[in-house]
Amino acid sequence: MKYAIVSSGGKQYIAREGEPIEVDRLQLDIGKPVEFKEVLLAVDGSTIKVGTPLVKGASVKGKVLDQVKAKKIIVFKYIPKERYRRKKGHRQQYTRVSIDKIMLPSAEKKATSKKEAGKAEKPPAKTATKKTASTVKKNTAKVSKKETGTSKEKKTTKAKSTSAKTGSKTSSTGKKSTAKE
Repeated sequence: MKYAIVSSGGKQYIAREGEPIEVDRLQLDIGKPVEFKEVLLAVDGSTIKVGTPLVKGASVKGKVLDQVKAKKIIVFKYIPKERYRRKKGHRQQYTRVSIDKIMLPSAEKKATSKKEAGKAEKPPAKTATKKTASTVKKNTAKVSKKETGTSKEKKTTKAKSTSAKTGSKTSSTGKKSTAKE
């Protein structure tokens, strides 16, 4: 049994050869051919091809049979004690498509492309330098000491320069006193 899952209009449909499916309305006339290129999964007997997100090279071909409408649904809005009542009907439009052929990517093309890919030159592998855990710890400790020392020095120099510019001094109680007092 040959079937595929196709995506059309943001929805997914199961397409089987020889059977019709109803998809959201397509702007096509009756009798025109349709091709779905967004194939998410394709099954042909025992071979299953799952796309990531789409199956490359797969497509589903069909023909438009009819433009149809679904049953009418009633949309009724109601707010109690407010005199608010709205009644509206809606009929969703669909296109009925008969599936003629499910085209799968052939295995021959894949086999030849794999051989060609193997013949292509591979870039040289990067050699990794081994670092022991002790050398990594020492290096990180040195870096952290340097960073903390420089940040403390910057903070103290900033505090001194701001107090010198304003002419204010802070006492041990934390209150600012100006030079004029």
